[in-house]
Amino acid sequence: MKIVLAEKVSPATAAVFQQEPGWQVVTADQIKNGLAAELADADALVVRSAVQADAKLLESAPKLRVIGRAGVGVDNIDTDAATRKGIVVMNTPGANAIAVAELTIGLMVSLARAIPRANATMHAGKWEKKTLQGQELRGKTLGIVGLGRIGLEVARRARSFGMELIGYDPFIAPVIARENDVTLVPIDEIFRRSDYLTLHVGLTPQTEGLINATSLAVMKKGVRIINCARGELIVEQALADALKSGHVGGAALDVFHQEPLKDSPFFELDNVILSPHIAGSTDEAQEAIGIQLAHQVRDYLKLGVVQNAVNVPSLTHEEYTEIAPYIEMAERLGKFLSHAVPGNLENIQISYSGRLAAGKTDLVRNAALAGIFESSDGGSIANRINAAAVAEERGIRVQEDKKEFTTGGAGSVLKLVLHSSEGDASASATVLHGTSPRLLTYDGIDIEAPLTGTLVAIRNHDVPGVIGRIGTILGEQAVNIANFALGRAHDVAREARSQRVPQGQALAVVQIDVPKAASANAAVEALRKVEAIASVRLIELGKV
Repeated sequence: MKIVLAEKVSPATAAVFQQEPGWQVVTADQIKNGLAAELADADALVVRSAVQADAKLLESAPKLRVIGRAGVGVDNIDTDAATRKGIVVMNTPGANAIAVAELTIGLMVSLARAIPRANATMHAGKWEKKTLQGQELRGKTLGIVGLGRIGLEVARRARSFGMELIGYDPFIAPVIARENDVTLVPIDEIFRRSDYLTLHVGLTPQTEGLINATSLAVMKKGVRIINCARGELIVEQALADALKSGHVGGAALDVFHQEPLKDSPFFELDNVILSPHIAGSTDEAQEAIGIQLAHQVRDYLKLGVVQNAVNVPSLTHEEYTEIAPYIEMAERLGKFLSHAVPGNLENIQISYSGRLAAGKTDLVRNAALAGIFESSDGGSIANRINAAAVAEERGIRVQEDKKEFTTGGAGSVLKLVLHSSEGDASASATVLHGTSPRLLTYDGIDIEAPLTGTLVAIRNHDVPGVIGRIGTILGEQAVNIANFALGRAHDVAREARSQRVPQGQALAVVQIDVPKAASANAAVEALRKVEAIASVRLIELGKV
């Protein structure tokens, strides 16, 4: 085997490969004639973030079997090109979870005891003991938004301080929360009850701007906020205003909208701790990432075991060509249903019918799960390979049913049903015209809509005037309608008996052109104020 380490990694990373008899390891400083030439006979490529493993580079690597990314993001790797060439792409999610959790706890302690200000005054030759009265973490309520690997590690450490732990994460089974002494509550209760609030979720349309003027207003006076996840989770000016007024007692921020941070409303505030995105930057975390990746790559080359892959496994060109549209459709359907079910997700039912049921469905299943879980966890992003493992880790049961023969016009249909203790949500979809993913049903109501672009899913009472009001509101916010799909309960009595669709309810799925994100958000807020509209969800699916 030939392993090319295209960027500088820890010596321990190279040592894992060097221990294998007969394996050739080429380090970054040994590459003399360019990376493309070195990959001509390579079996594995290890990169960090600088090397661009694009389609052109992969064309020079006919033997390459695996690309390992020392880190989470794989933006510098063309995963589609790698998939088509049968190359597995791996990353290392969760390897820095301890580092991020420890910094979160450190920032909490620093806020509670004003450690940065105490240090600054001492260095200035001042003795300001009387002005540095702090508070204990013991007995305080810690609200954790996001209970993935990092959120749970924070919970375990905060528990030792004697804090009361409450959490919000619709993608974790209640049993996992209970095992970690975390009480699951709605997000509004997190805002109302928390003395300390820490964020550990990814960036989605649902989480962007989560901390804003409205949510800040319902928080306790003196609440302290910690963010080591994504800067976009917080409306920075709104937080700055709340810090200035004293409503928010303090904040500790490691991530920002624009990085590096050059101009910020936080610079002049002495009740804010700022750090330059260092949560995962420890010697131990970087070494752990390298060692974990080396073990993953080694095990794949020796045993064929795939761990933490971010693309589909090797397929023949014919197999990939046939199944690829359904993989894409499944992930989009999962995204469409994500956050649609009330309460905490406990069970997912996946049904395949028609030709789809006769083929390999593992990839379709994982794509659907990845769509459901997408960016629900700031430390571990579910993907088309690890999604089933993520579901198992979170205590969520996955059931699959196959029905090869079906009626109706669509040759292959995928149906997802999400169950929680508080209710269900379901939808089905197919692929039309070769590559076009289309929604067929939503919670038992027939509706035909594209699963592309930006969608607004609206549940309303089946009364006159609603459609016109929707169009008027979108127009007032300069939001153009690209597609408007309608559906209503075709058998009200039957649907009422099944308790899936309340009597007299209808659906609208509107595909919109969004010139500015603010326009879409304003339109959604205006729609929610319409009396006949029961719920509105904004869903970003992107282009096919």
